[in-house]
Amino acid sequence: MNLRGIVAVSGRPGLFKLVGQNKVGYILEGLDAQKLKVVANITNTKLASLEDITVYGEDEEIKLVDVFNKISAKGTTPDTKADTATLRAYFNEVAPGHDEDKVYASDMKKIIGWYNIIKDLPLFTEDTPDTQGTPAEVKLSEEKAAADKKQKATGSKASASAKATTKTSAPAKKASMTSKKGV
Repeated sequence: MNLRGIVAVSGRPGLFKLVGQNKVGYILEGLDAQKLKVVANITNTKLASLEDITVYGEDEEIKLVDVFNKISAKGTTPDTKADTATLRAYFNEVAPGHDEDKVYASDMKKIIGWYNIIKDLPLFTEDTPDTQGTPAEVKLSEEKAAADKKQKATGSKASASAKATTKTSAPAKKASMTSKKGV
């Protein structure tokens, strides 16, 4: 299962595919039938990659990929509007060992909803590639690394040049108030 590049956005329902980045934010494409493109602002939007999401466990955290694999092996999912007892019983089957105090019914509904969105996508049947990510993700990581290096380099150059100008610069010459005509 390849969940690389699939993100959940805070404050927005559904899942999105990370397409690229511009100076304002991330460019996302909805995974629903509308294929709506959205620019998520970097400053006030939080993105969570499905590949990195885990479920609280009693002993150790359970990866979302493992939960999705067990759901697909089971074959059926309950309705997301089902009562809490039904969701809890189903989740005990597909994610045994999850922490029942920390995993709320809303979390289970969200995970089942995400599964229902991505189960028909071709990404769901693909294996996870060993590369760094999609071209957009690789470009994002390269841009971030280059920006960090540039910021560090300009910061150290600016402080060095500020020190150099204070040591070598001479005081400004006083302006002459008399005119050349000798008045």
